[in-house]
Amino acid sequence: MAALATAVAAAAAAQQQNDSCSSTAGAGRQFQNWKMKADQAKKVEFIRTAEKLKTQLANIEKDKNGHLYNRKSDFRVEYSILEELEHSMTVSRKTEKAKILQQLSKIQNNVKRLQQQLKDVKPTPEFVDKLKEMMEEVENAVNAFKEEQRQIYEQLLKEEKTAINELSVFERKVELWALGSSTSEKVLKLPSARVSVDKTLENHLPEEVVEFERFLQRTGGRQGGWDDYDHQNFLKVWTKHKGRLSYVDEALEYLCGRTKEDIEKHDKWYQEFLILHERKKESIKKWKEKQQQEKEGNLKEKQKSEKMLKEEWLHHEEAQKQKAEEERKRQQAAIEAWKKQKAIAFAMEQASQVKLEEEKEKKHQKEHQRQCHMKLLSERYTLQKKEKEELEKLEKEKREEAEKEERKRIAAEEITKFQERDLHKLELRILQKQAKEVEKREKEKRLAKLREKVEMHVTRDRSRLYRPTKGWEERVKGVGPRASEPLLRIPRRAVPAWRQGL
Repeated sequence: MAALATAVAAAAAAQQQNDSCSSTAGAGRQFQNWKMKADQAKKVEFIRTAEKLKTQLANIEKDKNGHLYNRKSDFRVEYSILEELEHSMTVSRKTEKAKILQQLSKIQNNVKRLQQQLKDVKPTPEFVDKLKEMMEEVENAVNAFKEEQRQIYEQLLKEEKTAINELSVFERKVELWALGSSTSEKVLKLPSARVSVDKTLENHLPEEVVEFERFLQRTGGRQGGWDDYDHQNFLKVWTKHKGRLSYVDEALEYLCGRTKEDIEKHDKWYQEFLILHERKKESIKKWKEKQQQEKEGNLKEKQKSEKMLKEEWLHHEEAQKQKAEEERKRQQAAIEAWKKQKAIAFAMEQASQVKLEEEKEKKHQKEHQRQCHMKLLSERYTLQKKEKEELEKLEKEKREEAEKEERKRIAAEEITKFQERDLHKLELRILQKQAKEVEKREKEKRLAKLREKVEMHVTRDRSRLYRPTKGWEERVKGVGPRASEPLLRIPRRAVPAWRQGL
């Protein structure tokens, strides 16, 4: 039996060594298969949930149409308004559906185009850059689609929450109408009873617990007076930044309608809430320890009483044992014979049991190695992803810094060019002005010289006004008096050449 167990152990060790070598090679494939199975399970679960919701929606629409489009209803006027609202919402829903289908078809076309490119891979830098650009385009489109849908869902959740609150208020009003005045009086009496109960509890609760409850009542509950949506977004951003003040700018993006002062006040409230809550937990812990100590004291007393009862029972048991011992000796002989017969069968069974246990241990070790390897792969993938994200973040920051420096340099060059252009224009204007002034002075000099040449100084002679002109003297030079001859023609004044023909 020992030799058989040794041989089995040696074979198990050799098989384990071989399996450890082959498990590393097949771990990648197992991880891929496990991931594919998980994705397939998620898809099936999503489709099942979608079908269930679709069936519920059909039933709700059927009930709604039964009430809404009932022509014999007494509230037909109000229902007509609901019909118009239903029609407009149906149109908007169809429009949104068409828009989403268009976006999905665009993303699908981009993915198909990328798959076509991957079928004919070329090891060139241009092809790699083209693939990278196409992958970035697909990724950006998917991220934009996800972000748009997330914003739509958040808005719908806000509207749903508002509608639920309004419905709860209306239901409460209807209940109050149904209960009548007597119930209203009981409702008014409830706060006083609650105050008395709270005072009774405060007398028995630790001081830290009472202080924490008073703080919650004074500040608006476990959310500081905020609604659940805003408080959850605040906790998400606050936890991400670990309480540092740099979270305020990011929190303003998630908390619409909240100012920076509101967030700072809520931060102070939350810090005080954490301190008081921690005190409350420590107080409860001390209270529990005290209760445990009291419980242990009671248990010790109980054990002491049980020990006394046990001693009395032992005395009675001793007498019974003596009788049983004689009976046992009689039966011992028969049992020894039976044991000898079962010894051989037990030995064989023990050998098979050892073999099964060794196989079970071997299987357990294989499973443990596989889990360790999967854990290492997962941690390595997470670390690589984190390093990649950090590198991308650093590259993005460097690229933005370089772009900022380039813009500064271009702006400085443009400013210098504008200043030089303005200075050049100013110099041209000054030169033009000086040239005009020089030209004006030269023109004045020329005009002065011309005036000096043309200008004449003539003395006044009044007698020349009634003296005959040179032309008249030449005309009458050869003409004498002829009084004896008849006058044949009437003398006329000569017509100047410049007036002839006018």
